[in-house]
Order: sequence, then C-alpha cells, then structure tokens
Amino acid sequence: MDILFPMFAMIVLTAAVSLLLLISRLPSIIRHFGHLQGAMHSDELRPRLTPRMRFITDNYNHLFEQPVLFYALVVYLHLSGTADVLQVQMAWLYVGLRVIHSLIHLSSNNVSARALTFVMSMIILIGMILRAGLALLIA
Repeated sequence: MDILFPMFAMIVLTAAVSLLLLISRLPSIIRHFGHLQGAMHSDELRPRLTPRMRFITDNYNHLFEQPVLFYALVVYLHLSGTADVLQVQMAWLYVGLRVIHSLIHLSSNNVSARALTFVMSMIILIGMILRAGLALLIA
C-alpha cells in the first residue's frame, strides 16, 4: 500500500469542500460584482454570512490547519521510505476521521461530535509523527 493514496484522498476532500465553498459564494459574488469591497476583510464579512455559509467557510479553513502536518508527514514518510503498513493504515484512519469531521461540520455542526473526531484525528496524527521519529532514531 502506498502512503500517497491517503494523502490524495485528503486532497480530494479539500477540493470537494473548496468546490462547495465556490458554489455557495458564486451567486453572491455575481450579484454584487463591482461592489465587493465590503468583503475585503473576512472578519467583517463573517457576521453577515448565514450559518450554513459559515459552516462551509470554517470547514474550508480547518482543512488548511491540522492537515498541513499530515501532508508534510506523508511526504516525509514517502521520501524517507519509512512508510510501513501501520503508517498507511493510520493515514487512512486519519483521513476517514477528517471526512467524518467535515460531514459533521457541513451538516448538523454538532460541536461535541466534531470535537471528538478532531481529537481522535489529532491523536492518530501525533501517533504517526511519534512512529516516524522513532524510525528516525532507530535508523
């Protein structure tokens, strides 16, 4: 199994949420084109967004936070040749948890359920990082 497959799955998730963000914002952009200066600063725009639009925007932002460590780690594991079966399984588990996190965020936005998937995905990611560090020390 290749460690790059779960990374690509994470990229696909991010692209899907990016497309959802574009689709949700495009009608407003078209409607207000020429008068978009009010959206210059996101902190001023956020209060004017509907809850659904904020869920999409927040989830999009979340996909560029914690997963950045995942991307860097996967590239490291691939280039160093230290991606073993357990690392690949953990990577898939991480991606699955991030998919669940996004589905919760984009639907009910149940914060307790979302927090649980966030914590679980972070534990998996930290476990992957620790295993990579251990492999580096042993080598």
